[in-house]
This record gives sequence, structure tokens and C-alpha cells, in this order.
Amino acid sequence: MRRKVLNRYAESKKKMPGIHDYDDILSMKRPEPKYHPRMPLADRAAQFAPFAALTGYSEVIREVGRTTEEKRFLDEREKERINRKLITLQSRISLKPFIVVTYFAPDEKKDGGSYLTVNGNLNKIDTYENKLILTNGVKIDFDEIIELRYS
Repeated sequence: MRRKVLNRYAESKKKMPGIHDYDDILSMKRPEPKYHPRMPLADRAAQFAPFAALTGYSEVIREVGRTTEEKRFLDEREKERINRKLITLQSRISLKPFIVVTYFAPDEKKDGGSYLTVNGNLNKIDTYENKLILTNGVKIDFDEIIELRYS
């Protein structure tokens, strides 16, 4: 019985041309390219990475969900109080006084912004551009200052 099965197998190979035409090269090593190195497997796998049809969509959703604060406008009394402090600081500028400033930072992408508090030594009061310049390089517009403390 076993011989009949083997004979049928051998006969089927003869009847179906093309099925076993590559038996002689199946055991050979794969040829190496002559002019360029083989692509690493990790890079080859990247070809089949998932495709993001909506590129940037998640960033847009994140940006829409981000909240900003409205700018609070000071009344004349508060503005005058900050101006007096600026004049006092101008007279002490050579001492590079330590200050704490709370100011409004406008958002670059949306209406509104956020309130930031920074501290450091005052380097310069630029009356031409109306800015405080700290020794660490932070520049703050006079119009954005909400609170100013110094020692």
C-alpha cells in the first residue's frame, strides 16, 4: 500500500509541470546585494506601520480642549499703584532689586492667555518699549502687569 502512495506521488510530479521546478534552489542561501547593504528588519517593519489618515487631528482636538483665561483690566487706582512701584524701582535699578511679578501672557493661538508669576532680579526698565527686563532674560510688558512686589 505504501508503495502505491509513493508511486502516485511520483506520478503526480510528472503530470503537474511547474510545481517542483524550484526544488534545486530551495536549499540555497539567499544572494547578498553587491551595491547596497541589506535593510535592517526594524526598518522593513516600519513599511507596514499603521497609516494615520487624519494627520494632526489629535493635536487639533488637544488645542480645542485647552483652556485660556480672559485678561483682567486694572482700574486707574491699581495702574497708579503699579506706576509708583515702577518709579521706585527705577531709582533702585543699580542695586538690581529682587522682584516678584504677576502678569498676563497672551496666548499665541487662541483668545485669552494665562497669568504667570515670575521672580528674579531686575536688570533694566526699558521705558522706550515699556518693558521690565529681568537678569534671567524675561521681558514683561508694563501693560500686562497685574501685581508687582519688591524687596
